[in-house]
Amino acid sequence: MGLKTLGAATAVALAMAGAAVADGHAKVKVGVITTLTGGGAGLGVDIRDGFLLAVKQSGNDGIEVVVEDDQRKPDVAVQLADKMIQSEKVDILTGIVWSNLALAVVPSATAQGKFYLSPNAGPFQLAGKGCHENYFNVAWQNDNLHEAAGAHASSVGHKNSFILAPNYPAGKDALKGYKRMYSGDLAGELYTKLGQTDYAAEIAQIRASDADSVFFFLPGGMGISFLKQYADSGIDLPVVGPAFSFDQGILQAVGDAALGVQNTSQWNKDIDNAANKAFVETFQAEYGRLPSLYASQGFDTANLIISAMGKADVKDQDAFRAALKEADFASVRGDFKFGNNNHPIQDIYVREVIKEGDVYTNKIISTGLTDHQDVYAAECKL
Repeated sequence: MGLKTLGAATAVALAMAGAAVADGHAKVKVGVITTLTGGGAGLGVDIRDGFLLAVKQSGNDGIEVVVEDDQRKPDVAVQLADKMIQSEKVDILTGIVWSNLALAVVPSATAQGKFYLSPNAGPFQLAGKGCHENYFNVAWQNDNLHEAAGAHASSVGHKNSFILAPNYPAGKDALKGYKRMYSGDLAGELYTKLGQTDYAAEIAQIRASDADSVFFFLPGGMGISFLKQYADSGIDLPVVGPAFSFDQGILQAVGDAALGVQNTSQWNKDIDNAANKAFVETFQAEYGRLPSLYASQGFDTANLIISAMGKADVKDQDAFRAALKEADFASVRGDFKFGNNNHPIQDIYVREVIKEGDVYTNKIISTGLTDHQDVYAAECKL
């Protein structure tokens, strides 16, 4: 069965010729809980597809992957995590897209002695005082891309931004992050409903304000709806945002309305290293589409696990934890390292939306923040 045909609830023993788990090491069972149906499904599908591609390419017969759909519901995610830990006997959990789901699952999983590796959600509660030695974030802390957006907005002279995000943990982290690095004033600040699709009222408020720019964090379908409605409104204010609002899947749905928009990301398809070039090429060949930020994060998360498997037995938690911390793998981002709180210290780039043939995509135009670490690391006792 090819990766393209994987269903929402799949148990896959990916046993192929090639590098096997180190001699004498136990097999590793990974539970991937992610959003595969309903709103935001594209994000979870990309995380899953990136993760499974890395496992397939490794040829490692020592890893088994179980995939389940959380339907973007915290109670479903908790039930799936409990089932995977207690019945499936997984060693590692990963996959969650949304921060409210991560906050519902991660503390319980780590308390039960399991590793959790986040390929996306990075709420501040798990980066600071709530950090845990068995929790690793392979993507970023939630504030980071928004901090870079705030710094970029200031650098290009925006002085009165109107800012908005969904009313859930990552949305709150987003606006905090933007304001932390933004030196101007605010023309307005709004929290929208998670999953909202009609932004007429918010756009009316932007129009009535004296804003000189707009910053928004609206991932998945929310961003598609807002951008289309904003373009149709005739408001001609420059827009700045994080990659989540201008990522590969979103851009095809939005079209010309996104052209020229500048956004921030720790990854893009044109980062110049061998691992990234190979990833972009093989992902496109496997799935028939360009990879997204989310796919890159799933891919890196799997490769981190595989690198640790080559050094330690997952049943020896201290040794396996140390191997994860080393992050000795070829990241699509280039150099990769964890800070004291097991979150990345990394460069964050400014990208611009362009069109290549018939495909909307991004190109890197500058580096927004260099070797950036989240502010909550200082509160982590690890």
